[in-house]
Amino acid sequence: MNKPIKRAFLDTEDGQILYRIGGEGSPLLLLHQKPMSSNEYRELMPILAKNRCVIAMDFLGYGDSDKPPKMYSIEDYAKTVILLLDELGIKSTSILGHLTGAFVAGEVAVEYPERVEKLVLSDPIVLGEEGKAALLQQFSEGFQIKTDGSHLMERWAVRAKYVESDELNHMLVLDDLKGFGYPLYAVWAVANYCLKTQERFQKIKCPSLILWGTEGIKKLERLGLVNADNHHLILTAIPHGKVVDIEGGTTYMMLQRFEEISKIVIDFLEDKSF
Repeated sequence: MNKPIKRAFLDTEDGQILYRIGGEGSPLLLLHQKPMSSNEYRELMPILAKNRCVIAMDFLGYGDSDKPPKMYSIEDYAKTVILLLDELGIKSTSILGHLTGAFVAGEVAVEYPERVEKLVLSDPIVLGEEGKAALLQQFSEGFQIKTDGSHLMERWAVRAKYVESDELNHMLVLDDLKGFGYPLYAVWAVANYCLKTQERFQKIKCPSLILWGTEGIKKLERLGLVNADNHHLILTAIPHGKVVDIEGGTTYMMLQRFEEISKIVIDFLEDKSF
């Protein structure tokens, strides 16, 4: 019988970080997108934990982690990754990061290369000046609580456009609601990191797998964040990266395409040729 995924907290000077952990063997850290939480990996974790020690954390400001007393940068989030690894006695690990998590995962690989064995970057979008401006315009005010409660239905309607399952939409909206009334910390972090992503990621030397959700990229293009035709620009920074397109994959593909993604990730991690 598989051991259950357990939850625990890490104390930091800026608050407690919730993390989930399960399985035994070589470690694999999972980093979520904004404004979600480690819930993003609730389907993937049990599969990956069959042969590995799998950890997923809630970034400060999201999920069940505390709201930090300051705005966080991608570099700050990378430091919290190292704090968690140190707490768990993990000297080096592979990392899977999706969207926001991909920025943080890449920064960890750059700044702490000795701590990263293999890297999986899912939808590591390259934002230019226009993408940065669009990101800040859409999310700079964060999620606002409205007296009449209309914000509840607004978030449901936004998610329902992209999620077929009511149960999944309910889970996503609950994660959203935990951030209402607070700034979207990771939006500020990504906006201040995005223009130097390619420069930073050129320093990534570890074996790297790049996953692209084809439908997710189209959604990000509709939001004015990226040009779908240029999504492989990340390879100018990581030319040694192996690319896999997830046909029909959305920004929620870690929950919707978990069986396909788990196989791709496991094959990559177990491939000794890298």
